[in-house]
Amino acid sequence: MAIASNTGRSNVAMLGIGACRPKRLVSNDEVCQVLDSSDEWIYERSGIRNRRWISGDESARTLAETAGRRAIENSGIPKEKIGALILASSSWKTKIPHGAPIVAYDLGMNGIPAYDVGAGCGGFGYALGIAADTVRAGSAEYVLVVGVETMSVVMDPTDRGTAFIFADGGGAVVVGPSEENGISPTVWGSDGENASAIGQNIDIPAYMDRAQEMQGLDPETDPVGRMVVTMEGPRVFRWAAITLPKALSEAIELAGIDKSELDVFVPHQANARINDLMAKNLGLPDDVPVANDIENTGNTSAASIPLAMEEMLATGKAKGGQTALLLGFGAGLSYAGAVVTLPPAPKVTSFDDLD
Repeated sequence: MAIASNTGRSNVAMLGIGACRPKRLVSNDEVCQVLDSSDEWIYERSGIRNRRWISGDESARTLAETAGRRAIENSGIPKEKIGALILASSSWKTKIPHGAPIVAYDLGMNGIPAYDVGAGCGGFGYALGIAADTVRAGSAEYVLVVGVETMSVVMDPTDRGTAFIFADGGGAVVVGPSEENGISPTVWGSDGENASAIGQNIDIPAYMDRAQEMQGLDPETDPVGRMVVTMEGPRVFRWAAITLPKALSEAIELAGIDKSELDVFVPHQANARINDLMAKNLGLPDDVPVANDIENTGNTSAASIPLAMEEMLATGKAKGGQTALLLGFGAGLSYAGAVVTLPPAPKVTSFDDLD
């Protein structure tokens, strides 16, 4: 007796990209109405001028559905051919049920395999690698990867270490077979010894519903009293300074290319200063564009890399078919990176419905 096995495709790529940005643009000055800081201080230390937070009827669910729908539309692949959905998120409101089946249902793909990946800001990199290997293994012909966060509902607006950094948004890509390989082996890892550097204080999802109403309240009379993200910035920076250069070099080596062949660098949008330093340490030429979506989008955790890719493609800073180095890193502590071929520029973009 011989047990049957799947036959996959060795060459895979991102075939389409989509994104969704909340309508509400929040400036540093607005953040500082509650936070004890200033526009100048925030920009000098993070490179952030504005960020987007959900408002009205927007939610992680609506952001994920819109980003996923746009990715499918931009890929040209019928949604009936999508064989699996992977959702990367740290701020989805419930752990039970997990979010991916709900997103699949909203997209009209109820019944397909759908699961969540919780790897912090490195989540999209983890999900992309898993999706690529899913297609290579023959477990699905096409996989939709969605990174979505509503970090505004899991942060303390008075915390000088996090309140000005985090933001909301969703990004997605369709992964499938291609003539030439467009996704390298994933370089990934974690460091549980330093796990507490980024964490949360309590786990009471019901309080997340109160996030928007609490943004303008006085913490002295109305304490936050809900799950919020905590971060030891200096500790994370020290870890990143040691770990990330090695990860970047390994990603290029595993891809079988020379760094001179890189056209674009798309790091996680955690801090513009860190990203500039990584590009410098890599020795990238000045004419290689480095994603800087953080300036007006903020740090959207697992959504930051697809959002940054989409922004570069939509604005012409990068072109479909170019070779890009991706690297996500954050809570866990964890990281994931790869060398990829950028998908075609999106026909429907996240900027189409913004003011």
